[in-house]
Amino acid sequence: MSRLYVLVEGQTEEAFVRELLQPHYARQGRFLTPIIVSTSPGHKGGVVSYAKVKPQILRLCQQDPGAHVTTLFDLYALPGDFPGKTLPLYPAKASGHQKALFLEAQLTQDINQPNFLANLMVHEYEALLYTRPSMFAQWTDDADVVSALSAAVASAGAPEDVNDSPHTAPSKRILAAMPGYQKTFHGPLIACDIGLDAMRQACPHFHAWLLAVEARP
Repeated sequence: MSRLYVLVEGQTEEAFVRELLQPHYARQGRFLTPIIVSTSPGHKGGVVSYAKVKPQILRLCQQDPGAHVTTLFDLYALPGDFPGKTLPLYPAKASGHQKALFLEAQLTQDINQPNFLANLMVHEYEALLYTRPSMFAQWTDDADVVSALSAAVASAGAPEDVNDSPHTAPSKRILAAMPGYQKTFHGPLIACDIGLDAMRQACPHFHAWLLAVEARP
């Protein structure tokens, strides 16, 4: 039996871990526990400051050394104090995958705990939903929703390449196409409809994270 704590940004990611990843890995003897980051006393959700997140990661790593700790944070809109964001070597014009690898390495170095596995979603959790835009059809009568999302991923080349500007990030595109989209409700349900295998095939950075999870004893 192995234990993995997954520090997540919010309720959408928590539900994704609970409803899709937990059952899958429980069958392999791996037990995942999602934990939403705390932003201030009594408030949870969002990586608004690395200074507030780092103590939470360290505490999880140190309170249960026999378990593993990982993150499920969005690359998009990371705070300016996140490790590596202001370094001259930060590949600001590179692909999302390359930027995520760089920042994950910086985060790993900063946390410096043997049971920690850094992970950033490229560019957002919602990128996974672009694996099969057709799955949005059952939640809307507007055929243009599927067309718009399909066009976005076709233009980008892959779900994880849907870019991260404030107007064209994955979640922003979904909301523009489907104003009734409710992140915490629709997101996990659509992810479950798509299935883990399909998302892993379409999203290599996400797949690499799960491979790393599976490699942990």
